[in-house]
Amino acid sequence: MLDTKTQKDKNANHASTAPAYFSAWDIHAYYGESYIVQGVSMNIHEGEILALLGRNGAGKTSTLRAIARLSDPELRHGEIWLDHKPLHLMQAYEAAQVGIGLVPEDRRIIQGLTVEENLQLAQIEEPIGWSIERIYDLFPRLGERRTQEGTTLSGGEQQMLAIGRALARDIKLLLLDEPYEGLAPVIVQEIEKTLHHIREQGMTTVIVEQNAVAALNLADRAIILDTGHVVYDGSAKEVLENEELRHEYLAI
Repeated sequence: MLDTKTQKDKNANHASTAPAYFSAWDIHAYYGESYIVQGVSMNIHEGEILALLGRNGAGKTSTLRAIARLSDPELRHGEIWLDHKPLHLMQAYEAAQVGIGLVPEDRRIIQGLTVEENLQLAQIEEPIGWSIERIYDLFPRLGERRTQEGTTLSGGEQQMLAIGRALARDIKLLLLDEPYEGLAPVIVQEIEKTLHHIREQGMTTVIVEQNAVAALNLADRAIILDTGHVVYDGSAKEVLENEELRHEYLAI
């Protein structure tokens, strides 16, 4: 089991040798008996944007959920470190407290709460990140709709709110699951512009996105998964320039 005292002692002893910012080492995760994430490893430098790509069913979202320490999928092997902290020994709320910010594909806007109340709720407990006014500066549309119920916003505005809610916490790693899903091209461009701005603030980001070209244009590096395995780990530019690689693993 991952939470045994022996495992904790072993991990604590070599925490100082872990990569300086984020790393996942040989993680294996399951939904019941379905073996989804099969030995994924990655390292991410501070301030870097990583595109995590692959066809449907490749294990991308499951990898994000494992990093965020959600109960599904179940992490049965491997280590996950964020800024020398062992995420693999934590539950989801503990991972959030030390800096994981997950923006799920379905956005999870809380029904019955206004835009501002959704943001305030994220700041009930420490650590608090960006101020609400700073989030409104980043997303002026949210400021204009601060008293509107969050679930009545357009899809693009809900995505802005979901990202803003993550930034309202003091996060160190932003995990974005399909941020462009269902959005009009003009809104995708607006979200891209925002993510570039967040990057300028030094935010480290992992983006899972079916619109691979958009994700690659944003990212520094790319990891491509195929049936739960890493089949490519390198520069995003190389993937954009490698037609054979894109065709084989991304169908583009």
